[in-house]
Parts: sequence; structure tokens; C-alpha cells
Amino acid sequence: MFRSSLVVLVIVLAGDFAAAARRDVVARQRPQIVVVEEYEEKLTTLPPPPKPYAFTYSAGRSPGHVDRTHSEVSDGSGVVRGSFSYVDPRNQVRTVEYTADSHGFYPVLSHLPKTPQQTEAVALAQQKHYALYAKIAQEHADAHSGLTAEPKLPKDTVAVAKAKDRHLSLYEKIAQEHARIGAEQEAQRLAFEATSVKYEEH
Repeated sequence: MFRSSLVVLVIVLAGDFAAAARRDVVARQRPQIVVVEEYEEKLTTLPPPPKPYAFTYSAGRSPGHVDRTHSEVSDGSGVVRGSFSYVDPRNQVRTVEYTADSHGFYPVLSHLPKTPQQTEAVALAQQKHYALYAKIAQEHADAHSGLTAEPKLPKDTVAVAKAKDRHLSLYEKIAQEHARIGAEQEAQRLAFEATSVKYEEH
């Protein structure tokens, strides 16, 4: 009885072992799916508190002479406001106020150029000038209406007149000399043609 029970136990164990081996082979053939759990990590460190700041300074090119200043204030959360000024080449103070945040930098020119205002005396002098100008222009227009002004040639001085006379006399002398040379050359040509033998082509 004990031996038969032992044989049955061995057969059962062998069958379980064979079934486990088959399951292992089947599991190797099938693709395995690995499930990864997603979890959200929670930060335990809080962001640092805002650190506002403010500064102001002034400087100059020589001791005791201030020609530029700058001041700025921050609320610590990214918004900055400030202004700076300087002396331009025309010796005028220029000031710029600005605001900077996450959207950009916004400067504002606080010294827009102003049109110079005339005093009452200057305005009166201008009116007087324009009235006088209009009067003179009208007088000139009346004086020259219907008249054709002849151009006036510049008058020669004594020195210029003498230089012109010398130039004309020298020009006439050279022209006569050229005419004489031309006449001599023409006479030589005619004499050569008269003494030359003409050949006729047959």
C-alpha cells in the first residue's frame, strides 16, 4: 500500500513538473507585456520667496560733476521699473523712464523736443520784415513791368583793353604769315605740275 502511494506521488510530481515546463515554453513564445505604473512626483521644496531690490547711482566724468544717473526698483516677481538720465552732446539732460516685465521692455522718453516759442517782440519784427519785403517786391515789379531790360556787358579796364589789342595784332600777324606760307606752297605745287611729264595709260 505504501509503495503504490509512493508511485502515485511520483507520477503526480512528474506530471506537475512537465506541465510547468510546458507553461514555461509557452510563456517564452508569447510576447511579454510589462506594465509600468505612472506616478506624479510631488515637490516638497517650495520656491524661494520674492527678493525685491532697489538701487540708485550717479556718476560723472570729472569729480563733483554729475552727468548721468540711474535708479531701478523691482517687486521681486519680475516687474522692474526705473529711469536713467544723461547729458547729450548738445549739453541737454535726457531722461528715459522704463518698465520691464515678462512681456517686454517699455521705455518712455520724458523729454520730448519742444518747438521754440517766439516772444512778442520777435513776432512784431517778423511782421514788419514781411510787410517791408512785400512793399519792395511790389515796387520792383511795377518798375520793370512792360520793359525788356538789356543785358549790360562788363566794361573793360585799360589793362584788359591793351591786352586785347596786343592779342588781335599778334593774331593778324600770324594769320598773314600763314597766308604767305600757303601761297608759296601753292606756287611750288603749280610749278611742279607744269614741269612734270604726264603719262597716259594705253
